[in-house]
Amino acid sequence: MVDESVIAALAGVSVTTSLPFLLYGAWIMIDAETVSWNVLMRHLRYIVAGLVLTTVPIVGWMIPRVLEQLTGMAILHAFFGVQAYALLAFALTGIVRIFQAKRNADAYEDLDVDIDEIHEDMGHWRKRLRAGVFGFMLLWLCAWVTGLYRLYTLHLASMI
Repeated sequence: MVDESVIAALAGVSVTTSLPFLLYGAWIMIDAETVSWNVLMRHLRYIVAGLVLTTVPIVGWMIPRVLEQLTGMAILHAFFGVQAYALLAFALTGIVRIFQAKRNADAYEDLDVDIDEIHEDMGHWRKRLRAGVFGFMLLWLCAWVTGLYRLYTLHLASMI
């Protein structure tokens, strides 16, 4: 059987590897003057890859072990992670509405459409999206740092 430290290190590498995917996916949207269907699909490929690299270790490794390790740092790490995913869910409430409105207005094909003119609540949905994504990334980074600290103290410090 594989040592627990090896699995913990692989989980840490997977989550760490997701950061460039998440940041580049966000950069695609920030850099785009208008969001066409191709830009959206390119963005989603990176974001989904980043979320898979983060979520699989969480579900497969971290969540099953959290009750066995109820220390202050484990609780802090879990708190940051749960709050990050809560803000991602909040962002999705804006993303879904924006997607529906743009799709109904054919704004992914007709790039001259003013996005704020499509629906009266578009500004509100965009604020939800921004707040959720910013909050997710900020709390994801907090969870990542606390997770790396836990990885070091629980699995790597004894090897050094």
